[in-house]
Amino acid sequence: MKSLFEATTVKEVKERISRLGPGSERQWGTMTAAQALAHCSGAMEWAVGDSRPKQMLIGRIIGRMIKGKVLQEGEPMRRNSPTAKTLIVRDDRDLEAEQRRLIALIDRFAAGGAKGCTTHPHTFFGPLKPDEWANLMYKHLDHHLGQFGA
Repeated sequence: MKSLFEATTVKEVKERISRLGPGSERQWGTMTAAQALAHCSGAMEWAVGDSRPKQMLIGRIIGRMIKGKVLQEGEPMRRNSPTAKTLIVRDDRDLEAEQRRLIALIDRFAAGGAKGCTTHPHTFFGPLKPDEWANLMYKHLDHHLGQFGA
């Protein structure tokens, strides 16, 4: 299972981020590439503990049950999956700035390893082990990079 704790996976993701350009067209959803990268940075800020959102009520009720399916190997994230309101990006963003920001967060997460992961619960899934954070963040990035064909 791919993880942001693996150097080869980190390199692959960063190369895919770098391939995005102003002309990158979305294959689904409503975000631009820059908005999607800002959205992904917001999620990475959860993983490193910079942001500590409260767990949603619906997450407390069903999050743990769904977590296993989402983290299952070979199971990609579904298109147009619901997202936390705090991660919705509606304003215009600078693509190059968002690329740099996200790559820096990925590098920080990978360098920190298991000890660098937050112990704060995920807003939907609840408590995650470091390996679960590393897998979930990869899947989330893969989902949004795939959204733009990268």
